[in-house]
Amino acid sequence: MQVKQKKITTNLCDLYLVGSTAGLQGVYWSEQPINSGENIINSYINEILEETERQLHEYLTGKRTTFNLKLDIIGSQFQKQVWAQLVKIPYGTTISYKKLAQNCGNMSASRAVGNANGKNPFCIIIPCHRVIASDRSLGGFSGGLHIKKALLDLEKKFNF
Repeated sequence: MQVKQKKITTNLCDLYLVGSTAGLQGVYWSEQPINSGENIINSYINEILEETERQLHEYLTGKRTTFNLKLDIIGSQFQKQVWAQLVKIPYGTTISYKKLAQNCGNMSASRAVGNANGKNPFCIIIPCHRVIASDRSLGGFSGGLHIKKALLDLEKKFNF
């Protein structure tokens, strides 16, 4: 399978998009090691990366609240279950790790849910930033707490 990476600059930070011939494989805070050559010429992958960039820019400027992208999701069944619950969290709202574990069918799995949340390869697209601690503190975030706060503030600002 062919894989390509593209760095984009947004008003929030730089992001690294990874696409494959099966869809978007991830949106990351840092450059990712990929196995394919640097100069892949595949119009389908290029279209996926360009569409992802367009939708991210729309989201970050308050013009989009959900994403419509073909995802090539790689992860364990448990991770996929957690990530499927993340996309159900409405724009502009937050839930606790405990509530996320409950939504996954195991109220005592908060720690495991938190780990799966932290391994989400689709930052922003699959909104792991909407999960906070039960005491209403931000908890952790792979992109840094300043980015998590900025994303939550953005959604509050443009809450439709």
